[in-house]
Amino acid sequence: MKTLYTCLLLLLCLAVGPALAQDLLMRRTGEEIQVKVLEITPAEIKYRRTDNPDGPLISVWRTDVFMIRYANGTKEVYDQYGRSAAPAAVLAAPGAAGTGSGTAPVPGAVPTLSAAAPDDILLDEAIHLDGPRLGFTVLTGGVLDKAQERLPELSPFLTQFGWQFESRLFRLPNGVSAVAEFIPLVGGLEQGQFIPSISGILGVRGPKGFEFGLGPNLTPLGASLVLAVGTSFRSNGINFPVNVAVVPGNGGARISLLVGFNARRR
Repeated sequence: MKTLYTCLLLLLCLAVGPALAQDLLMRRTGEEIQVKVLEITPAEIKYRRTDNPDGPLISVWRTDVFMIRYANGTKEVYDQYGRSAAPAAVLAAPGAAGTGSGTAPVPGAVPTLSAAAPDDILLDEAIHLDGPRLGFTVLTGGVLDKAQERLPELSPFLTQFGWQFESRLFRLPNGVSAVAEFIPLVGGLEQGQFIPSISGILGVRGPKGFEFGLGPNLTPLGASLVLAVGTSFRSNGINFPVNVAVVPGNGGARISLLVGFNARRR
């Protein structure tokens, strides 16, 4: 009987051991993921999910990670700039005992993002992204008529090539970010034309990548307002934005579809 108990205890240790040998990664959105951290670079944290140990190597910006709790029980906390931060404070629930604003520091405690933490706390992390953009623009109605007054042979379909400069101004704990974009483009090269345009867009991006914004647009045809919606896909630290922009005016509109990629400027 003693031998049976010993075997059962050994099997239990073998079953529990792998479950305990895992790291916990907490994102700034509050999401917790069971992972095995494989590499930490000055900009990224690379890991595999423990529920898919043979799956792809996943990379995440250090600025998107709040804390890692390693399998041995140690913790590493990152500030809003992706730097390792010394344990200092807890974001307490609003109205917690002994606090006036609900965010009083607790000496010696490890910072945590409580589910009850107020959503209006700003995580001040300005991040700059840039990269190429390409796509096409369709001119409709009066916009095409006005353009053809200067360029009679102009087709309503124009290719676009340019560059995107983006700054993330701040992000809330729920993952919503404010972004500012500056996008210079050149259109009509396939028709032997050089038609520049410049857009400045102030917008909002959700935690899943959906974004919308508006701002001024300037071309040789005049100034107008541009409305843009889109989303961004992310892979291996590279963002792949897809956007649709509409510039109304002159009894018609300019409708553009732009794609590209961008990466964080070091």
